[in-house]
Amino acid sequence: MVLKDPAGTLDGKYRHFLEEGEKSCARLAALVAEMSELSALESGKAPLKRAPFDLRSVLAEAVRALPEVPERTVEVELITAEGPAIIEGDSPRLKTALAAILHGLRREVVSTDRLVVRERAGEYSDKPASWIAMAEAAHIDSVSNADQASLTTFDEWRGGCGLSLAVARRIIDGHAGAVWSLAEGPKAAAVVVLPLK
Repeated sequence: MVLKDPAGTLDGKYRHFLEEGEKSCARLAALVAEMSELSALESGKAPLKRAPFDLRSVLAEAVRALPEVPERTVEVELITAEGPAIIEGDSPRLKTALAAILHGLRREVVSTDRLVVRERAGEYSDKPASWIAMAEAAHIDSVSNADQASLTTFDEWRGGCGLSLAVARRIIDGHAGAVWSLAEGPKAAAVVVLPLK
């Protein structure tokens, strides 16, 4: 309430302290919400709503929904295959999961100012699937062409991301998909696989 005072009676130092407190409260509230979501997903109390939707559209929405990072700008370039990629699932939750993974990776990009997201059709467990590679531009070809044998478990406990990556992995698991990293290679890289309908 004091920060919203239109008279602006606070001097710079006290305004700064209150702004930092407000940011900390917001981070705490987000962490509590993520803990609740993670608990609900793990206990089966948060069922995913099932409806067909175009994964490529949701992926584009996830890229557009990424928050600004004030420290530095890392552009996210999206490359998808032509036409729709229909999957059945919970599109709002999947959009949130994909945005969380992209946000986490974007924070880790160090050698460039561009993260590339390349989606292609493929197979997963002998069924049609969408493979989504996410990596710095210099590594996108190796990540995009990686086979399942060269992938390892995605580290969902990366620093500075709260529980958003853990929640994201469980949402992707709930869609019968998977999220991986390269066993050897760049840190700022991931592969998400989701079965097509």
